[in-house]
Amino acid sequence: MDMKLSRLFPVVAASAGVLALSACGGGGTTNAANSSTPSTSASPTATTTVTTAPPSPTSAPAEPPAAQPADNGLCKSGDVKLSLGPGDSGAGSTFRPLLIRNSSAKPCTIQGFPGVSYVAGADGHQVGKDAFRDGTKGNAVKLNPGQTAAADIQFVNVRNYDPGTCQPTPVKGLRIYLPQETASNFVPDDGTGCASTKIPGNQLAVKTVHPA
Repeated sequence: MDMKLSRLFPVVAASAGVLALSACGGGGTTNAANSSTPSTSASPTATTTVTTAPPSPTSAPAEPPAAQPADNGLCKSGDVKLSLGPGDSGAGSTFRPLLIRNSSAKPCTIQGFPGVSYVAGADGHQVGKDAFRDGTKGNAVKLNPGQTAAADIQFVNVRNYDPGTCQPTPVKGLRIYLPQETASNFVPDDGTGCASTKIPGNQLAVKTVHPA
């Protein structure tokens, strides 16, 4: 072998070994670097759900309390006891006072003309016209508990009328409405009334209330 070649061979071999080691070392370094790099892939974005509470129900306004009728101090049907006093007769009529006693526990006032009519039958139907209001309206009468007022009633003797015109009908008494009152009272008084509303004159007449 040529002396020069024999000297060169070990140098080349050594150089090749160094290159091989360098190549191996470089590859290892790259892999290590790659393995230590953290993942940069983005994590999925969290979705936030916003729940809107339903509006609270609006309460309907409370109904105002029913208005109570004002206590005007007038005598009501439930405040009194009614009766007919003794009568006087004359000129084909009988005159009797309607007695109105305050049977309640409080004072009440009465003024004007009571409504008066005959009633008959089990249903209490009216017979003939309402009583005629005779005279003018009087002053108010205050009744303390137990006190009495009166209104004079004229009862015409219906036998003085022609039966065909009068249509005589048995009656059980009187339906009475106190002045400015819508509820009635009943006063028993058997008798006879004219069912016809076309008789000459008035079978009943009533005067204004006055102290008894």
